[in-house]
Amino acid sequence: QVQLVESGGGLVQPGGSLRLSCAASGSMFGRYRMGWYRQAPGKQRELVATITSGGTTNYADSVKGRFTISRDNTKSTVYLQMNTLKPEDTAVYYCNAQYANDYWGQGTKVTVSS
Repeated sequence: QVQLVESGGGLVQPGGSLRLSCAASGSMFGRYRMGWYRQAPGKQRELVATITSGGTTNYADSVKGRFTISRDNTKSTVYLQMNTLKPEDTAVYYCNAQYANDYWGQGTKVTVSS
């Protein structure tokens, strides 16, 4: 069992920054492929970024150069640094952990608006 808790969401102006955190329970964090996904109103959930147990990262084209995913295995935490935010980044952001099974957090809301 893995429980994921996201934090760091909020309201930010276009061009601003936010840092999301996802804290995972258990002692198996280092084995998981971690990821961030988002779901905007009226749209399907989409991949934002992933990071493997070895540190290899992957990003959606829409966030490349603006977002950075990282992990701290000693803290069992994955982060998403979001810079130069745009209104189209507005969504609920979900943390994901994948190994043999798939686990999801409850999400944290990010609103980018003037």
